[in-house]
Amino acid sequence: MAQQGPQLDGAKFCCSICLDLLKDPVTIPCGHSYCMSCISNFWDEEDKKEIYSCPQCRQTFTPRPVLVKSTMLADIVEELKKTGLQAAAADLCYAGPEDVACDVCTGRKLKAFKSCLTCPASYCEKHLQPHYDAAPLKKHKLVDPSKNLQENICSRHDKVMEIFCRTDEQIICYFCSVDEHKGHDTVPAAAERTERQRELEVSQLNIQQRIQDREKDVKLLQQEVEAVSRSADKAVEDSEKIFTELIHLLQKRSSDVKQQIRSQQETEVSRAKELQEKLQQELTELKRKDAELKQLSHTEDHNQFLHNYPSVSQLSEPTDSSSINIRPLRYFEDVTAAVSELRDKLQDILKEKWTNISLTVTEVDVLLSEPEPEPEPKTRAEFLKYSREITLDPNTAHTELLLSDGNRKATLTKQQQSYSSHPDRFTGWQQVLSRESLTRRCYWEVECIGTAVRVAVAYKNISRAGGSNESRFGYNDKSWMLYFYNNKYEFWFNNITTPVSGPGSSRVGVYLDHRAGILSFYSVSETMTLLHRVQTTFTQPLYAGVRFHCNNYGDTAELCKVK
Repeated sequence: MAQQGPQLDGAKFCCSICLDLLKDPVTIPCGHSYCMSCISNFWDEEDKKEIYSCPQCRQTFTPRPVLVKSTMLADIVEELKKTGLQAAAADLCYAGPEDVACDVCTGRKLKAFKSCLTCPASYCEKHLQPHYDAAPLKKHKLVDPSKNLQENICSRHDKVMEIFCRTDEQIICYFCSVDEHKGHDTVPAAAERTERQRELEVSQLNIQQRIQDREKDVKLLQQEVEAVSRSADKAVEDSEKIFTELIHLLQKRSSDVKQQIRSQQETEVSRAKELQEKLQQELTELKRKDAELKQLSHTEDHNQFLHNYPSVSQLSEPTDSSSINIRPLRYFEDVTAAVSELRDKLQDILKEKWTNISLTVTEVDVLLSEPEPEPEPKTRAEFLKYSREITLDPNTAHTELLLSDGNRKATLTKQQQSYSSHPDRFTGWQQVLSRESLTRRCYWEVECIGTAVRVAVAYKNISRAGGSNESRFGYNDKSWMLYFYNNKYEFWFNNITTPVSGPGSSRVGVYLDHRAGILSFYSVSETMTLLHRVQTTFTQPLYAGVRFHCNNYGDTAELCKVK
């Protein structure tokens, strides 16, 4: 059997510039070899100096050497490629800044092929070979190249940490286990890894199941989004069609009224002109008769006078003008009044129905599985989790209310406040609403100083103008109010009063769970006492409010800062 020839070391035929097998190899005067393109590009950078150097030994040359391809080196490189050593040469490339370097290599180090957790050190493929050949080294734990091998060395004893202390939840070395960790629950790190690996696999299964569940939920939500969008698009299309039909109907009725008015105008004008023409003809005849009579009256011949008198004095029947009924400025004004009445009724209908339409729109919800409702708070600490910092809206305040302390405090005063005109302002009752709308769960407290301060909540569309019950907190179906006076409480809603018993306190707590339809009033002192609880369905966001009794000047209500 023929003896195998010497193995070619592919690393010796790598270009030190590109770290790859030589391409079109050239040898420069100092004896080092490079790819022709690599050394040419390197020297192109040195053209300005007109001094050319070797990238490895730094020997300089002047002038620039002429590069000639080395045929022998080119043949050897081709042999390397044919024998499949190109991949090996690539693997044996030198380590870069981001690579793990071999700890055994001297000079320029090669990339590490494996790291040994037992040694601990990293090795290139050549220097790793003893770990495959020597029996003691075969037991070492080899891993992919790692820069963090020092983390496996005990900083105190400079030994490999191979033991896990379950008592202190940390990895230690053997000397630690018989020293400061003596008596602790310790196991080999590999055993702990096996145990944790099983736990990890269980966690992975749970996570994968949750991923599947969430992917299913995401898909379901996407379907809901698409369904909502389709439904919304159709609702918009249908609504536009219906409103267009309404507009066309109004336009047709407008055209009908216009046509009727013009037709009646034409009829009445024609009748008037016909009568006017008759009257004009009669007027012309009368003027002619008047002229004849005048001429006859001046006739001196008695016989001639008497002869002509019968024919001249005879008059035609007068035109009947009794049907002429003059009504100054009152011809078609009643039509305008009737159309105005129709407009007012349509506006009232639209205003009433628009609220229903708007609420119907806002009630649209993506139906998902609702979580179990949270229990209603019991202690003040639990209520304070839902506390809201609320301020009063100056645009709603009656002109006898002075707002202060950052619009959290309202005081009833004799002096009229110089508020600007605003459609949201209460003009008939001394009351004010909050700036913030209240939805979901929220809690706030009101400090009441005086003999007749009311704490309330109301919808935004409560009436504002005048002194009717429609704008008075507690006297309509758009507001709820707690009234405290003479150490007694009353609850008001829709002009119905309910007596309430409980300990008197200047501070009232209000709890709202908008979605659940719960509104509760509490007397707050060292403890909280429920005064009155409402269970209903709220159709709009609510706003906090306070109301004062007229002439009780100096009474105050303050929205408290609670923690």
